[in-house]
Amino acid sequence: MILIENGKIYTMTGKNYVNGSVLIHEGKIIDVGEKIRVKKDVKRIDAKGGWVLPGFIEAHCHIGINEQDMGFEGLDVNESTDPITPELRAIDAINPMDSAFKDAIKAGVTTVMTGPGSANVIGGQFVAMKTKGNCIENMILLEKAAIKVALGENPKRVYREKKRMPSTRMATASLLRETLFKAKQYKLKKEKAIKEERDFEENLKMEALIDVIDKKIPLKAHCHRADDILTAIRIAKEFDVNMTLDHCTEGHLISDYIKDSGKSAIVGPTLTSRSKIEVKNKTFKTAGVLNKKGVKVAITTDHPVVPIEYLPICAAFAAKEGLEINEALKAITINAAEICGIEDRVGSIEIGKDADIVIFDGNPLEIFTKTMYTIINGEVVYSM
Repeated sequence: MILIENGKIYTMTGKNYVNGSVLIHEGKIIDVGEKIRVKKDVKRIDAKGGWVLPGFIEAHCHIGINEQDMGFEGLDVNESTDPITPELRAIDAINPMDSAFKDAIKAGVTTVMTGPGSANVIGGQFVAMKTKGNCIENMILLEKAAIKVALGENPKRVYREKKRMPSTRMATASLLRETLFKAKQYKLKKEKAIKEERDFEENLKMEALIDVIDKKIPLKAHCHRADDILTAIRIAKEFDVNMTLDHCTEGHLISDYIKDSGKSAIVGPTLTSRSKIEVKNKTFKTAGVLNKKGVKVAITTDHPVVPIEYLPICAAFAAKEGLEINEALKAITINAAEICGIEDRVGSIEIGKDADIVIFDGNPLEIFTKTMYTIINGEVVYSM
């Protein structure tokens, strides 16, 4: 049992405590309040003067599957030999020994959504996982958390060089539509075969998309440019599937349309150069503009594009450019959890949730602030 006491508790649920306590037992939060009475044998952490927050959540990255210090040997993020690969599973390529996980923990990032890159129109399955562990099976929150799809420059550049489809935005959208249509037809045929007790030959590509068709998991749509964002929204509407708008770089230019779509945005990476045409209008103002329109916003580093330890710095720049400080903190905690579908476990300091808690010596959005403690599943995994 661990008692965090004397800290500024930011629960991310609306109720905060100026001089509060959090009680942890068997990996879960069992109490939060001003004063918590406990037995003398409890382990105490004095957070006096510190900020106590839920562990940060990176909602879109490639940690472990694109290892930061390995080169080709650790580069497993894109199977760029087939534009349609929904059956690929991130869990089969993530290396928990990637040194970036230690960087994440030191920065207070306790949960990530990580998976395939954007070379393919459909890249494969993302996983939601904790950042501490040496066996991925013991780190998973959601094994199949989303299916990655990509629009815009990346798939057309990759397959143009191979002289095959897609080499245009039209072809990218067409392939995505065709595959979703096939998945719907496959689901109906499978259900009919089961009902009639007939043999049915399963197809791994189509099987992977059934949860998307049933709206159990979203498509995770890589889309930077405004027209690509609108294409993603259009296709999601056509097939009645859930979708998150990842990167959403020009989202500030079409904020009304995004609001009307009901889609959430995972904004970033913005702490980068304008490395390609589709990010020429990138700005840290995007998150604030979308938030003020009522769009649920998370912030991403897209690690390793921006190192994952700079997630709170990216949130800070967004706050500087119009996203309120509390909203910036929500963008890397509870908003990120809700967008990723893991808010029942993480994202806020509430009774019953996983004891993923970070204690800072000040405001984590300030550059000189240091992490004092990182706690994952009730275990202190980093201390200053």
